[in-house]
Amino acid sequence: MKIFNQLPKSWSNELQDFLKSKRRDELELFLSKEYKNKTIYPLQTDVFKALEYCSPNNVKVVILGQDPYHGEGQAHGLSFSVQEGVKIPPSLKNIYKELESDLALQIPKDGDLSSWASQGVLLLNNVLTVEKSKAGSHQKKGWEEFTTEIIKKLNLKKNIVFLLWGSPAQKKASQVCEEKHFVLKSVHPSPLSSYRGFFGCQHFSKTNEYLIQHDIEPINWNSINR
Repeated sequence: MKIFNQLPKSWSNELQDFLKSKRRDELELFLSKEYKNKTIYPLQTDVFKALEYCSPNNVKVVILGQDPYHGEGQAHGLSFSVQEGVKIPPSLKNIYKELESDLALQIPKDGDLSSWASQGVLLLNNVLTVEKSKAGSHQKKGWEEFTTEIIKKLNLKKNIVFLLWGSPAQKKASQVCEEKHFVLKSVHPSPLSSYRGFFGCQHFSKTNEYLIQHDIEPINWNSINR
């Protein structure tokens, strides 16, 4: 199975420069070998799940993570999200703690963020695949260029909120015109760094304030199973 054949048409139309590049061919070959010989997350059918939920024209918010969870049964194509019944990872626990503090919302019982995605929240990682138990193992293979192209295309739109958590995500800020969009930065919600500034960032309330100011339907952050 060729990974990029699964890319939703709305995105493939936007990303032709990358799709016709040598870097795409190199990444496709690398992924083909990796999925054949190793345990790679997420499933091949879920690699572009975030893009399936959000076409280029309905993205309201971008939450940019680093790379997928590398534990069994965790990654399913949406950054920070795990499917119902899977133990909530530490980073997502911290996201929920900030959500509770910011908007006085009850902490959800599960970690499936697809309800956010269905409202136009693009839950994108900087790198879209990872080898089991090896965080960062698919960095510098071509995914960074691919996701940069996504950000460049979204920058051509207007009034999108970019939530950039951690230094890899914040490097994408150079591709965003802050006169047209709203960029919010914070340390990564990982337990290793969240105490240094993620808690108290109020990104969820600030996002909705911006959307409302621009006559855009705000995100119902409360829509997860509780």
